[in-house]
Parts: sequence; C-alpha cells; structure tokens
Amino acid sequence: MSALLSTKRVEKPWGRSTLPDPFENANRDSKTGEIWFEPTAMTDALLAKYLFTSEKLSVQVHPSDETSPTGRGKDECWLVLDADPGAVLAVGFREEVSPEQIRKSAEDGSIEELLEWHPVKAGDFVYLPSGTVHAIGAGLTLLEIQQNTDITYRLYDYGRPRELHLDEALAVAKTGPHPAENWQQIDPDRSKLLVDGPKFRLAHIAGNSRPEDFGFDENLLVLPLSGTVRVNGQEIENGSAAEASAAAKVEIDSEARCMIASVVRNAD
Repeated sequence: MSALLSTKRVEKPWGRSTLPDPFENANRDSKTGEIWFEPTAMTDALLAKYLFTSEKLSVQVHPSDETSPTGRGKDECWLVLDADPGAVLAVGFREEVSPEQIRKSAEDGSIEELLEWHPVKAGDFVYLPSGTVHAIGAGLTLLEIQQNTDITYRLYDYGRPRELHLDEALAVAKTGPHPAENWQQIDPDRSKLLVDGPKFRLAHIAGNSRPEDFGFDENLLVLPLSGTVRVNGQEIENGSAAEASAAAKVEIDSEARCMIASVVRNAD
C-alpha cells in the first residue's frame, strides 16, 4: 500500500496560473491557490496544504474547538518557502482593539490598518492559535499544517463577492497583538521542534536526526522539503506528502529535510 497521500487542487481568485518547482504547472486559464493532501483515518485530524498567492487573501479568523460548530477548531501554522520582495503576512493586531473597532474597520475597509503586517522571507515560520485574526499577502508560497477543518470566518475581502461573517468572527477573535514567541526563523541545517501542542506537534528534521529524537512514535504526517525521504521504503518527493504508521518507517537521508507532524491525542 502506497504511503503517498492523494492531492486536491483548489482554484482561488488569489491563486496562480503557473506554479513553482516542484509542482506541475496548472492550466493557465485557472488559478491554483492551494494543493491539499487528503488524509486517511491515520492522520484525519490534520491537514497539510501548499498555498500560492498572487493577491491578498481575505482578513479572517478561525474558531477554537470550544467555539466551533463542529467541535473541531483550527490551530494552524505556516512555513514560508518562497517570498517575493516586499511580501507580507498580517497576524494579530498592532495593539489591543475593541470588538466595536474591529467591526467598524471591517465594514469600512480600514481593518488592514489595525493589523500587524510582517515582512517575511523564506524560512520564516509562524504558529497561529485559533482566534488569531490574519491575512496572507501576495507573492508567497507557503506550507500550511492545520487542524483538519475548513471553518473560516471572513472579516474583509477587498470587495470580492464572497460572504462575510462579522458576528461569527467577532465572537471568536483575539483582539490584541500576536505573541512574538510564535514567530521563528528555521535554519535549514538544524532540526527543531516547532510546535508542541496543544493540538498537534510539528518538527523540522534535517541531516541525521530522526523523528524519534523529538518524541514522535506513530501516525505521522511526513512532508519532504529536499533530498531523499522514504516512508515504508517508498521514496517521497519534495512537494508530496505521506503517512507513516510508525516513526521507524521513516528514513531521512543525511542531506534531506522534511517536516514531521502528528496529532496530540490527549488534546481534549
């Protein structure tokens, strides 16, 4: 049985008609915004995807497990793989704001001025707990790992004809700055545990490190970034994703890099 996960291309108005290597170029008449890796029951609480932006995404927020109508919220994180000069991410607010300020600024379009916009480059990593108001800028290629839910409350969408969800967003949104400790710059030659709960664990593995070195044991999501990575003896290419039932089934060559994730099973 193949360890590879099947992929799903998602068209978005802010996506791209051509994609960077190692991804196959899409039809020039469409815009691919996301490539999803569809999990099996082994890692069904996690979703990994690549994002490709040519325009800004909406200003949005996701609920927590406690506030989600399905009981599953959305903690997520992004690894910046490529960034055009001047590319930015908005995460949290510049200062504490009131729900009334958020609503008014969402209605008149000035909410962008309240957000904290961060210049970014390849290797930047940010963790966003549920409730974090955010927006992704243009000119970015991101790897996103998240709780497997697609509940998104949009606050502002630059006049695009899509539904907004102000009441729902204000009920779950954090109203202050994003913690600085949730930002990191990844050294490509260094292995590091990046997220240690509460919903999932994530590590960047480089060189001769092993998933076991960071406490991973079973039901792993494996995302190669470069070099040769094998799962169950099958080589997994950069830009693909695979599942491994046990850490011992993952082989990472000394020149390779990959991301490893697993669900925190006692999160509830």
